[in-house]
Amino acid sequence: MTTLERIQAILRDVLNEPGLEITRDSSAQTVRGWDSLAHVDILWNVEQEFKVRFPLGEIQNLKNVGELVDLVDRKVAAKG
Repeated sequence: MTTLERIQAILRDVLNEPGLEITRDSSAQTVRGWDSLAHVDILWNVEQEFKVRFPLGEIQNLKNVGELVDLVDRKVAAKG
């Protein structure tokens, strides 16, 4: 399962939208129900799923799911 697919599964669970389909361009502005509270829950679940931590400076400027995928992939690769 790719990083995007795993993040999609998290979004489906957090937003309670089992059929939700996301792309790298998806964002809080384009996904119904993705508000500030859901955002915190999504990021917490991503941290748990991938066993990474996001300092505020790394996540505050993310524009879309693609940038989150890239950040997760870099962090996972850095862990070795």
